[in-house]
Amino acid sequence: MRLFVAAYPPPEVCDDLALRLDGLRVSAAARQGVNIRLARRETWHVTLAFLGEVPDERAPAVSEALRRTADGWRAAGSGAPRLRLSGGGRFGRGRFTVLWVGVDGDLDAVQRLSKQVRREFKRDRLPYDERPFKPHLTVARPGERLDPAEVAADREDLAGYHGPQWSVDSMVLVRSHLGPQPTYDHLSAWPLA
Repeated sequence: MRLFVAAYPPPEVCDDLALRLDGLRVSAAARQGVNIRLARRETWHVTLAFLGEVPDERAPAVSEALRRTADGWRAAGSGAPRLRLSGGGRFGRGRFTVLWVGVDGDLDAVQRLSKQVRREFKRDRLPYDERPFKPHLTVARPGERLDPAEVAADREDLAGYHGPQWSVDSMVLVRSHLGPQPTYDHLSAWPLA
């Protein structure tokens, strides 16, 4: 199964983001029938750690590693990190272009949390993506279906975005199902506060 660990913004944060995204060129193009592949609201998340493909029999080890992480986090009195969706950018080029909203706030705490999750995965010899942690929320995959100047204008528009603050009260283990309309199953969650 394909797994990742995520933090989900609450509804009021998603409401604010949805209002901002509605005015972007990628959203207008999607409304006109261009296959922009907007991320659906129910899939909006900030990835804390990505495992990728994990054999079914290793899923209990993933859950145990996340339980240890959450228990240690709470025992240390670290509390729930306070974040806000802010700014934006682009990953990739051409058909691999992805538009995202950034994250600011208690980034040191979120960075520590991501490192602790990865440390527990490493301890149990679980697979995980070792690339540097860059917290963000993917909003669209326009690829080459939108002029690069339009994507750049949306990125510039998002650069001035600052959403409401929210607390990362829990981390969620998610199973993703790939395809034109990816779906996510929330398998378990662990409180952080």
